Amino acid sequence: MKVSVIGAGTMGAGIAQIAATNGHEVCLYDSFDGAIESAENKLKKILNRLVEKERITQKENETILGNINFTKDINKLKGSGLVIEAIIENLEIKQAVFAEIESLVSENCIIASNTSSLSLASIASACKKAERVVGIHFFNPAPLMPLVEIIPAVQTTEATLNAAKSIIDSWGKVTVIAKDTPGFIVNRVARPFYGEAIRIYEEGVADFATIDWAMREIGGFRMGPFELMDYIGNDINYIVTETVFSSFYFDSRYKPSFTQKRMIEAGYLGKKSGRGYYDYSADMPKANEDRGLGKTILWRVLAMIINEAADALFLKIASREDIDLAMTKGVNYPKGLLAWADEIGIKNVLKQLEGLQAEYAEDRYRPSPLLKRMARENKTFY
Repeated sequence: MKVSVIGAGTMGAGIAQIAATNGHEVCLYDSFDGAIESAENKLKKILNRLVEKERITQKENETILGNINFTKDINKLKGSGLVIEAIIENLEIKQAVFAEIESLVSENCIIASNTSSLSLASIASACKKAERVVGIHFFNPAPLMPLVEIIPAVQTTEATLNAAKSIIDSWGKVTVIAKDTPGFIVNRVARPFYGEAIRIYEEGVADFATIDWAMREIGGFRMGPFELMDYIGNDINYIVTETVFSSFYFDSRYKPSFTQKRMIEAGYLGKKSGRGYYDYSADMPKANEDRGLGKTILWRVLAMIINEAADALFLKIASREDIDLAMTKGVNYPKGLLAWADEIGIKNVLKQLEGLQAEYAEDRYRPSPLLKRMARENKTFY
Protein backbone atom coordinates (compact mmCIF):
# COMPACT_ATOMS: atom_id res chain seq x y z
CA MET A 1 0.00 0.00 0.00
CA LYS A 2 1.20 3.48 -0.86
CA VAL A 3 1.29 5.92 2.07
CA SER A 4 1.49 9.68 1.50
CA VAL A 5 2.39 12.30 4.10
CA ILE A 6 1.51 15.99 3.71
CA GLY A 7 4.00 18.27 5.45
CA ALA A 8 7.74 17.63 5.63
CA GLY A 9 8.39 19.14 9.05
CA THR A 10 9.78 17.08 11.94
CA MET A 11 6.50 15.23 12.49
CA GLY A 12 5.71 14.58 8.83
CA ALA A 13 9.23 13.38 8.06
CA GLY A 14 9.10 11.13 11.13
CA ILE A 15 5.83 9.54 10.01
CA ALA A 16 7.27 9.03 6.50
CA GLN A 17 10.31 7.33 8.07
CA ILE A 18 8.07 4.92 10.03
CA ALA A 19 5.97 4.02 6.98
CA ALA A 20 9.07 3.52 4.80
CA THR A 21 10.75 1.40 7.49
CA ASN A 22 7.67 -0.83 7.43
CA GLY A 23 8.05 -1.43 3.71
CA HIS A 24 5.51 0.99 2.26
CA GLU A 25 5.99 3.05 -0.86
CA VAL A 26 5.93 6.56 0.63
CA CYS A 27 5.27 9.98 -0.88
CA LEU A 28 6.41 12.88 1.33
CA TYR A 29 4.96 16.13 -0.03
CA ASP A 30 5.53 19.76 0.94
CA SER A 31 5.01 22.92 -1.13
CA PHE A 32 7.20 25.27 0.94
CA ASP A 33 10.57 26.26 -0.52
CA GLY A 34 13.38 24.22 0.97
CA ALA A 35 11.13 22.03 3.15
CA ILE A 36 11.53 18.85 1.10
CA GLU A 37 15.29 19.28 0.65
CA SER A 38 15.68 19.92 4.38
CA ALA A 39 13.59 16.87 5.29
CA GLU A 40 15.62 14.63 2.96
CA ASN A 41 18.94 15.86 4.38
CA LYS A 42 17.80 15.45 7.99
CA LEU A 43 16.42 11.96 7.34
CA LYS A 44 19.69 10.87 5.72
CA LYS A 45 21.57 12.06 8.83
CA ILE A 46 19.15 10.24 11.16
CA LEU A 47 19.44 6.98 9.19
CA ASN A 48 23.24 7.26 9.02
CA ARG A 49 23.32 7.64 12.82
CA LEU A 50 21.14 4.52 13.16
CA VAL A 51 23.65 2.63 10.99
CA GLU A 52 26.53 3.89 13.17
CA LYS A 53 24.69 2.72 16.30
CA GLU A 54 24.03 -0.64 14.56
CA ARG A 55 20.25 -0.20 14.91
CA ILE A 56 19.86 -0.76 11.15
CA THR A 57 22.17 -2.05 8.42
CA GLN A 58 23.46 0.02 5.52
CA LYS A 59 21.20 -2.01 3.22
CA GLU A 60 18.15 -1.18 5.37
CA ASN A 61 19.19 2.48 5.30
CA GLU A 62 19.23 2.43 1.49
CA THR A 63 15.91 0.55 1.35
CA ILE A 64 14.15 3.04 3.66
CA LEU A 65 15.39 6.04 1.64
CA GLY A 66 14.54 4.23 -1.59
CA ASN A 67 10.95 3.78 -0.38
CA ILE A 68 10.43 7.55 -0.02
CA ASN A 69 9.62 9.90 -2.87
CA PHE A 70 10.40 13.45 -1.65
CA THR A 71 8.25 15.73 -3.79
CA LYS A 72 6.79 19.22 -4.29
CA ASP A 73 4.23 17.84 -6.76
CA ILE A 74 0.91 17.15 -5.02
CA ASN A 75 -0.21 15.01 -7.96
CA LYS A 76 2.20 12.33 -6.71
CA LEU A 77 -0.41 11.53 -4.02
CA LYS A 78 -2.41 9.64 -6.64
CA GLY A 79 -2.62 5.91 -5.93
CA SER A 80 -2.33 6.29 -2.15
CA GLY A 81 -4.18 3.93 0.18
CA LEU A 82 -3.52 6.19 3.19
CA VAL A 83 -2.74 9.92 3.33
CA ILE A 84 -1.66 11.49 6.65
CA GLU A 85 -1.71 15.29 6.94
CA ALA A 86 0.88 16.79 9.32
CA ILE A 87 0.78 20.54 8.69
CA ILE A 88 0.14 23.72 10.73
CA GLU A 89 -2.68 23.61 13.34
CA ASN A 90 -5.03 25.87 11.37
CA LEU A 91 -8.52 24.58 10.61
CA GLU A 92 -9.13 26.54 7.39
CA ILE A 93 -5.77 25.49 5.91
CA LYS A 94 -6.39 21.85 6.85
CA GLN A 95 -9.87 21.90 5.32
CA ALA A 96 -8.49 23.31 2.05
CA VAL A 97 -5.77 20.62 2.01
CA PHE A 98 -8.27 17.82 2.70
CA ALA A 99 -10.53 18.97 -0.14
CA GLU A 100 -7.51 18.95 -2.47
CA ILE A 101 -6.35 15.51 -1.29
CA GLU A 102 -9.84 14.09 -1.91
CA SER A 103 -9.77 15.32 -5.51
CA LEU A 104 -6.58 13.30 -6.15
CA VAL A 105 -7.09 9.96 -4.38
CA SER A 106 -9.47 7.06 -4.90
CA GLU A 107 -12.73 6.62 -2.97
CA ASN A 108 -11.17 3.87 -0.86
CA CYS A 109 -8.20 5.94 0.33
CA ILE A 110 -8.19 6.78 4.06
CA ILE A 111 -7.42 10.45 4.70
CA ALA A 112 -6.04 11.12 8.18
CA SER A 113 -5.00 14.15 10.21
CA ASN A 114 -2.19 14.23 12.75
CA THR A 115 -3.89 17.17 14.52
CA SER A 116 -3.30 17.32 18.27
CA SER A 117 -6.13 19.67 19.17
CA LEU A 118 -8.51 20.48 16.31
CA SER A 119 -11.96 18.98 15.72
CA LEU A 120 -11.84 15.97 13.39
CA ALA A 121 -15.52 16.53 12.55
CA SER A 122 -14.67 20.03 11.27
CA ILE A 123 -11.69 18.77 9.25
CA ALA A 124 -13.74 15.90 7.79
CA SER A 125 -16.56 18.26 6.77
CA ALA A 126 -14.30 19.57 3.96
CA CYS A 127 -14.55 16.17 2.23
CA LYS A 128 -17.46 14.89 0.13
CA LYS A 129 -16.80 11.41 1.52
CA ALA A 130 -16.22 12.46 5.14
CA GLU A 131 -16.67 8.92 6.45
CA ARG A 132 -13.15 7.98 5.31
CA VAL A 133 -11.51 10.72 7.42
CA VAL A 134 -9.92 9.82 10.79
CA GLY A 135 -7.44 11.26 13.27
CA ILE A 136 -4.06 9.52 13.60
CA HIS A 137 -2.15 11.49 16.22
CA PHE A 138 1.55 10.64 16.65
CA PHE A 139 3.75 12.01 19.42
CA ASN A 140 7.09 13.72 18.85
CA PRO A 141 9.55 12.27 17.88
CA ALA A 142 7.25 9.94 15.95
CA PRO A 143 9.79 7.16 15.21
CA LEU A 144 10.66 6.85 18.93
CA MET A 145 7.39 7.50 20.78
CA PRO A 146 5.29 4.31 20.90
CA LEU A 147 1.84 5.86 21.35
CA VAL A 148 -0.57 6.84 18.57
CA GLU A 149 -4.07 8.13 19.33
CA ILE A 150 -6.69 7.06 16.77
CA ILE A 151 -9.65 9.45 16.73
CA PRO A 152 -12.84 8.79 14.77
CA ALA A 153 -14.86 11.86 13.79
CA VAL A 154 -18.64 11.57 14.13
CA GLN A 155 -18.64 10.94 10.35
CA THR A 156 -15.99 8.17 10.44
CA THR A 157 -17.20 4.65 9.66
CA GLU A 158 -16.20 1.70 11.82
CA ALA A 159 -14.50 0.17 8.76
CA THR A 160 -12.28 3.28 8.40
CA LEU A 161 -11.45 3.30 12.11
CA ASN A 162 -10.57 -0.41 12.14
CA ALA A 163 -8.49 -0.15 8.96
CA ALA A 164 -6.52 2.86 10.30
CA LYS A 165 -5.89 1.13 13.62
CA SER A 166 -4.79 -2.06 11.86
CA ILE A 167 -2.25 -0.17 9.72
CA ILE A 168 -0.72 1.70 12.68
CA ASP A 169 -0.67 -1.49 14.80
CA SER A 170 1.23 -3.21 11.99
CA TRP A 171 3.90 -0.48 12.31
CA GLY A 172 4.60 -1.67 15.86
CA LYS A 173 2.90 1.29 17.53
CA VAL A 174 0.71 1.23 20.65
CA THR A 175 -2.70 2.51 19.59
CA VAL A 176 -5.51 3.90 21.74
CA ILE A 177 -8.93 5.05 20.56
CA ALA A 178 -10.17 8.45 21.75
CA LYS A 179 -13.37 10.41 21.28
CA ASP A 180 -13.16 13.57 19.13
CA THR A 181 -12.98 16.02 22.04
CA PRO A 182 -10.40 18.76 22.78
CA GLY A 183 -6.97 17.33 23.57
CA PHE A 184 -8.17 13.74 22.99
CA ILE A 185 -6.61 11.71 25.86
CA VAL A 186 -3.03 12.83 26.50
CA ASN A 187 -3.24 16.58 25.92
CA ARG A 188 -6.45 16.74 27.96
CA VAL A 189 -5.40 14.63 30.96
CA ALA A 190 -1.91 16.19 31.13
CA ARG A 191 -3.07 19.82 31.41
CA PRO A 192 -3.03 19.95 35.25
CA PHE A 193 0.48 18.45 35.32
CA TYR A 194 1.62 21.80 33.99
CA GLY A 195 -1.15 24.10 35.20
CA GLU A 196 -1.21 23.02 38.85
CA ALA A 197 2.61 23.03 39.02
CA ILE A 198 2.62 26.65 37.80
CA ARG A 199 -0.12 27.50 40.32
CA ILE A 200 1.99 26.02 43.17
CA TYR A 201 4.91 28.21 42.03
CA GLU A 202 2.71 31.32 41.73
CA GLU A 203 1.54 30.87 45.32
CA GLY A 204 5.16 30.80 46.50
CA VAL A 205 4.91 27.24 47.84
CA ALA A 206 8.10 26.21 45.99
CA ASP A 207 10.38 27.24 43.13
CA PHE A 208 10.72 25.53 39.74
CA ALA A 209 13.63 23.31 40.77
CA THR A 210 11.89 22.09 43.93
CA ILE A 211 8.64 21.28 42.14
CA ASP A 212 10.55 19.40 39.43
CA TRP A 213 12.57 17.54 42.08
CA ALA A 214 9.40 16.48 43.93
CA MET A 215 7.70 15.14 40.78
CA ARG A 216 10.87 13.31 39.66
CA GLU A 217 12.32 11.95 42.87
CA ILE A 218 9.17 11.31 44.91
CA GLY A 219 6.63 10.84 42.11
CA GLY A 220 8.86 8.88 39.74
CA PHE A 221 8.09 11.07 36.71
CA ARG A 222 10.86 11.07 34.11
CA MET A 223 10.85 14.87 33.94
CA GLY A 224 9.36 17.54 36.18
CA PRO A 225 6.69 19.86 34.71
CA PHE A 226 9.00 22.87 34.25
CA GLU A 227 11.77 20.78 32.69
CA LEU A 228 9.19 19.25 30.37
CA MET A 229 7.66 22.59 29.38
CA ASP A 230 11.16 23.90 28.59
CA TYR A 231 11.81 20.76 26.53
CA ILE A 232 8.51 20.96 24.61
CA GLY A 233 8.74 24.75 24.22
CA ASN A 234 6.70 27.20 26.29
CA ASP A 235 5.09 28.58 23.14
CA ILE A 236 3.87 25.15 22.00
CA ASN A 237 2.74 24.06 25.47
CA TYR A 238 0.87 27.33 26.03
CA ILE A 239 -0.92 27.14 22.67
CA VAL A 240 -2.15 23.61 23.46
CA THR A 241 -3.43 24.79 26.87
CA GLU A 242 -5.10 27.84 25.32
CA THR A 243 -6.71 25.70 22.59
CA VAL A 244 -8.05 23.14 25.06
CA PHE A 245 -9.29 25.96 27.37
CA SER A 246 -11.21 27.76 24.62
CA SER A 247 -12.49 24.49 23.10
CA PHE A 248 -13.96 23.52 26.46
CA TYR A 249 -15.94 26.78 26.54
CA PHE A 250 -13.45 28.30 28.99
CA ASP A 251 -13.72 25.64 31.67
CA SER A 252 -11.48 26.89 34.52
CA ARG A 253 -9.84 23.45 34.86
CA TYR A 254 -7.82 24.22 31.73
CA LYS A 255 -7.14 27.91 32.36
CA PRO A 256 -3.73 29.07 31.00
CA SER A 257 -1.37 30.94 33.31
CA PHE A 258 0.06 34.45 33.16
CA THR A 259 3.42 33.04 34.27
CA GLN A 260 3.75 30.98 31.09
CA LYS A 261 2.34 33.77 28.92
CA ARG A 262 4.95 36.21 30.26
CA MET A 263 7.70 33.67 29.56
CA ILE A 264 6.62 33.56 25.91
CA GLU A 265 6.35 37.35 25.68
CA ALA A 266 9.91 37.62 27.04
CA GLY A 267 11.14 35.08 24.47
CA TYR A 268 11.93 32.52 27.18
CA LEU A 269 10.70 29.55 25.17
CA GLY A 270 12.83 26.88 26.84
CA LYS A 271 15.81 24.87 25.68
CA LYS A 272 15.46 25.96 22.05
CA SER A 273 15.90 29.64 23.02
CA GLY A 274 18.52 28.95 25.71
CA ARG A 275 16.22 30.11 28.48
CA GLY A 276 12.82 29.19 29.82
CA TYR A 277 12.00 28.41 33.42
CA TYR A 278 15.72 27.65 33.62
CA ASP A 279 18.69 29.56 32.21
CA TYR A 280 20.59 26.95 30.19
CA SER A 281 23.75 29.08 30.05
CA ALA A 282 24.14 28.91 33.84
CA ASP A 283 24.32 26.24 36.53
CA MET A 284 21.00 24.65 37.39
CA PRO A 285 19.46 25.93 40.66
CA LYS A 286 19.40 23.59 43.65
CA ALA A 287 16.09 22.20 44.87
CA ASN A 288 14.84 22.30 48.43
CA GLU A 289 14.87 18.55 49.06
CA ASP A 290 12.46 18.64 51.99
CA ARG A 291 10.48 15.40 51.56
CA GLY A 292 7.46 16.72 53.46
CA LEU A 293 7.21 19.68 51.07
CA GLY A 294 7.88 17.36 48.14
CA LYS A 295 5.02 15.06 49.09
CA THR A 296 2.66 18.04 49.43
CA ILE A 297 3.58 19.18 45.89
CA LEU A 298 3.29 15.69 44.38
CA TRP A 299 -0.01 14.93 46.09
CA ARG A 300 -1.61 18.16 44.84
CA VAL A 301 -0.56 17.69 41.20
CA LEU A 302 -1.29 13.95 41.24
CA ALA A 303 -4.82 14.41 42.59
CA MET A 304 -5.52 16.86 39.75
CA ILE A 305 -4.30 14.59 36.93
CA ILE A 306 -6.06 11.55 38.43
CA ASN A 307 -9.26 13.62 38.55
CA GLU A 308 -8.81 14.52 34.89
CA ALA A 309 -8.27 10.86 33.94
CA ALA A 310 -11.36 9.84 35.94
CA ASP A 311 -13.44 12.51 34.21
CA ALA A 312 -12.22 11.34 30.78
CA LEU A 313 -13.49 7.86 31.70
CA PHE A 314 -16.75 9.28 33.10
CA LEU A 315 -17.40 11.12 29.82
CA LYS A 316 -16.49 8.04 27.71
CA ILE A 317 -13.52 9.77 26.05
CA ALA A 318 -11.69 6.43 26.06
CA SER A 319 -11.64 3.12 27.88
CA ARG A 320 -10.02 2.65 31.30
CA GLU A 321 -7.18 0.66 29.75
CA ASP A 322 -6.59 3.14 26.91
CA ILE A 323 -6.48 6.14 29.29
CA ASP A 324 -3.80 4.48 31.43
CA LEU A 325 -1.91 3.21 28.37
CA ALA A 326 -1.97 6.67 26.76
CA MET A 327 -0.40 8.36 29.77
CA THR A 328 2.35 5.77 30.29
CA LYS A 329 3.24 5.38 26.60
CA GLY A 330 2.48 8.91 25.39
CA VAL A 331 4.07 11.05 28.12
CA ASN A 332 6.02 8.43 30.09
CA TYR A 333 4.05 8.69 33.34
CA PRO A 334 5.40 6.16 35.87
CA LYS A 335 1.99 4.50 36.31
CA GLY A 336 -1.45 4.56 34.74
CA LEU A 337 -3.39 7.24 36.61
CA LEU A 338 -6.50 5.14 37.26
CA ALA A 339 -4.39 2.24 38.55
CA TRP A 340 -2.48 4.78 40.68
CA ALA A 341 -5.79 6.05 42.12
CA ASP A 342 -6.64 2.50 43.22
CA GLU A 343 -3.22 2.21 44.87
CA ILE A 344 -3.54 5.53 46.77
CA GLY A 345 -7.21 5.03 47.55
CA ILE A 346 -10.00 6.80 45.67
CA LYS A 347 -11.38 8.25 48.92
CA ASN A 348 -7.97 9.84 49.61
CA VAL A 349 -7.87 11.41 46.14
CA LEU A 350 -11.41 12.74 46.60
CA LYS A 351 -10.56 14.15 50.04
CA GLN A 352 -7.59 16.07 48.58
CA LEU A 353 -9.71 17.56 45.78
CA GLU A 354 -12.57 18.49 48.11
CA GLY A 355 -10.05 20.17 50.44
CA LEU A 356 -8.62 22.23 47.56
CA GLN A 357 -12.10 23.17 46.34
CA ALA A 358 -13.15 24.26 49.86
CA GLU A 359 -9.93 26.27 50.29
CA TYR A 360 -9.99 28.08 46.93
CA ALA A 361 -13.73 28.02 46.06
CA GLU A 362 -12.64 27.49 42.43
CA ASP A 363 -14.29 25.20 39.91
CA ARG A 364 -10.84 24.05 38.72
CA TYR A 365 -10.76 21.71 41.74
CA ARG A 366 -14.22 20.18 41.32
CA PRO A 367 -14.01 16.39 41.68
CA SER A 368 -15.28 14.20 38.87
CA PRO A 369 -18.73 12.74 39.59
CA LEU A 370 -17.18 9.34 38.87
CA LEU A 371 -14.69 9.73 41.76
CA LYS A 372 -17.53 10.73 44.10
CA ARG A 373 -19.65 7.78 43.01
CA MET A 374 -16.81 5.28 43.32
CA ALA A 375 -15.78 6.55 46.76
CA ARG A 376 -19.39 6.33 47.96
CA GLU A 377 -19.76 2.77 46.63
CA ASN A 378 -16.27 1.62 47.74
CA LYS A 379 -15.36 0.71 44.15
CA THR A 380 -12.01 0.67 42.37
CA PHE A 381 -11.08 1.23 38.72
CA TYR A 382 -9.53 -2.23 38.40
